[in-house]
Amino acid sequence: MRLPTTAHTDRPWRIHEIAGDFQVEDVWALPTPGGPDDLERLVSQFANGKGDPVPSVVGRALFAIRWKLGALFGWDKPADGLEGRVTTLRDRLPADLREGPRGPDLGSVPFTSVYQTHDEWAAETANRTVHGVMHISWVPDGTGGYHGQMAVLVKPNGLLGAVYMAGIKPFRYLGVYPALIRGIGREWRTRSVSGAA
Repeated sequence: MRLPTTAHTDRPWRIHEIAGDFQVEDVWALPTPGGPDDLERLVSQFANGKGDPVPSVVGRALFAIRWKLGALFGWDKPADGLEGRVTTLRDRLPADLREGPRGPDLGSVPFTSVYQTHDEWAAETANRTVHGVMHISWVPDGTGGYHGQMAVLVKPNGLLGAVYMAGIKPFRYLGVYPALIRGIGREWRTRSVSGAA
């Protein structure tokens, strides 16, 4: 379920002090019911999941088109990524987060972990169009349980980045996010049944 921006901005997340110059693009509730200490399990699912991170045919097709366009227009060159065009958000971390757990990098998509706490995990990516952050948090559900919440924060790179974000918005809402979130929920349920951590 898509949530209002305030579902992210009204909480005292550490990401606010690190990425205050980023825009909150999207906030989604994740179908991952659990207890107060299950964020680590969700992060592990993101990092080590055996399922396709984009399980739908439409979602995979959209990502394939995006990578082809990136190759054609040179959007994904290393010089335009982290430590190229932009510096990593790890350089902004206060000492306690820098010395704490970093969290895992993602192998199937180009995201690098920034930090992990008991109830937050942030990973970043950058290319010629944007510097983006995926923020996964663990929130109370109001009935004694907890679930994951995903916020996407972006810092567009000038006019190209702004046009790119506007252009992909309908595809994100219609094809990518719904399929991604259903896939996250399916894998969570599968791992719950099998007892996998």
